[in-house]
Amino acid sequence: MITINLTRAKEIKKESLRQERKPLLEAQDVAYMRAQEAGEDTTAIVAEKQRLRDITNLVDPCTTVDELKAVSI
Repeated sequence: MITINLTRAKEIKKESLRQERKPLLEAQDVAYMRAQEAGEDTTAIVAEKQRLRDITNLVDPCTTVDELKAVSI
């Protein structure tokens, strides 16, 4: 029988999410700078950046592999 180390699986999932969100955060940085230069509202951009930063926190309460698989950006 195969056993999965949930602690290690969480670390792997977090790293995967970090790699997946990196280009998304970079795109939001560009959008933020453009909005600031144009004098536009940046509230939605800031909220999205925070959501992306917080995505790895969703991994911590997971207790099964299926819950880990369900966490996505």
